[in-house]
Amino acid sequence: MARPLIALLSDFGYRDHYVGAMKGVILGICPEATLVDISHEIPAHDVIAAGFELASVYEFFPSGSVFLVVVDPGVGSTRRGLAVDTGGYRFVAPDNGVLTPIVRKISPKLVVELTERRYARPTVSRTFEGRDRFAPAAAWLAKGIQLSALGRPTDYKVLDLPLPDINKNRIVGQIIKIDRFGNLVTNINRKMFEQFSEGGSIYIEVGSHAINRLVGTYADIEKMEVCALFGSTEHLEFASHSTSAVNKLSVECGTRVVVSRGKPDK
Repeated sequence: MARPLIALLSDFGYRDHYVGAMKGVILGICPEATLVDISHEIPAHDVIAAGFELASVYEFFPSGSVFLVVVDPGVGSTRRGLAVDTGGYRFVAPDNGVLTPIVRKISPKLVVELTERRYARPTVSRTFEGRDRFAPAAAWLAKGIQLSALGRPTDYKVLDLPLPDINKNRIVGQIIKIDRFGNLVTNINRKMFEQFSEGGSIYIEVGSHAINRLVGTYADIEKMEVCALFGSTEHLEFASHSTSAVNKLSVECGTRVVVSRGKPDK
């Protein structure tokens, strides 16, 4: 029988004890669990970035995996804790919209509020619910309890995430992520792009910068160029040759991206 797997995603970083504390709690409840770090370098309190990372990776995990997501600017407030069952995967997270990209892709079969105290630590810190409420819930799920045992069924918060605006002449999207290499990832996916372009010539603009080439991979980019390509998440992104596209273009998350059949009107 395969060992249970818990994947962790947070904005805690590695300098402090927070990630280690959650892992300690998990292993105290479910010592046979395999723990996988997705990332702990999410920008502080950025639930949109966390949701994008989670949606980019969850389907590469084995069926039955538990995902523990702790990016929680509302810690200690009245916001709820959730456990979500999508059939193949289970998620434990604060009810702040961080699971929006997941529930858009997979309709949950069951969502419960984490109200059953026996599956939390005896004392729950108002400043560290990741350790005292969320980590125990994830561990108990990995150990084999039913998700329904964690609390009562509930609804959940969904964020109004930015979606591309599409008409017959253009797609207007935006940069939603800047990775550690300085690559600029947009909310325009390959399917959307290819249906729009239909193999014809297109014009791409990022902010005030024209992007002159769509390439297959990073190695196709010439020195001093910034090119467009589709990255591993199948989203349109912009990259530069062995350097940072964000530094070359001086743009940021939220910068407008226009894909058109002709040069966009100013």
